[in-house]
Amino acid sequence: IVMMNQSSCEMMKWLGPTLPENYACYRCGNGGHHIRNCPGSGDKNFEAPPRIKKSTGIPRSFMVEVDDPNIKGVMLTSCGRYAIPAIDAEAYAVGKKEKPPFIPQEQPKCEEKEEPIPDELLCLICHDLLSDAVVIPCCGNSYCDDCIRTALLESETHVCPTCGQSDVSPDTLIANKFLRQVNEQTS
Repeated sequence: IVMMNQSSCEMMKWLGPTLPENYACYRCGNGGHHIRNCPGSGDKNFEAPPRIKKSTGIPRSFMVEVDDPNIKGVMLTSCGRYAIPAIDAEAYAVGKKEKPPFIPQEQPKCEEKEEPIPDELLCLICHDLLSDAVVIPCCGNSYCDDCIRTALLESETHVCPTCGQSDVSPDTLIANKFLRQVNEQTS
């Protein structure tokens, strides 16, 4: 108890006889007195007003001063005036628009139009996106590696399916690095 009394005395010396201009009592919310000297402290039926937040951290240019402390979202500025953030003022003015319950909601129309794949990226055999693109040396066309190897090995004389040249070895296929990169980016 002694320590609390001494700390209170030190606090009284620090505060001095006059209160800061923007000081508001934490019990009644009015200025001009400390909470221990509050005129409403003896009254049991006294109802304390709701605490008002301080506007610390919000720039003054973002605040709109108001006169009524009962406005929704009001804050107390460092000057002791009431203000609300400008964005909140607009939001409170417009209000929340709720949809009535039990009404079927419209599904958002997501029209995903897939762009057609360019012919240069399609295999001439399977007509799908090239996988592991290779170039055949006889005519310079690009195919999927599996598709062209299978087609060459299935024909007895290793005939190119596009130009018809025979004796095209599967070992002579050249990897098409450019088309492989393009396919990786589009996938």
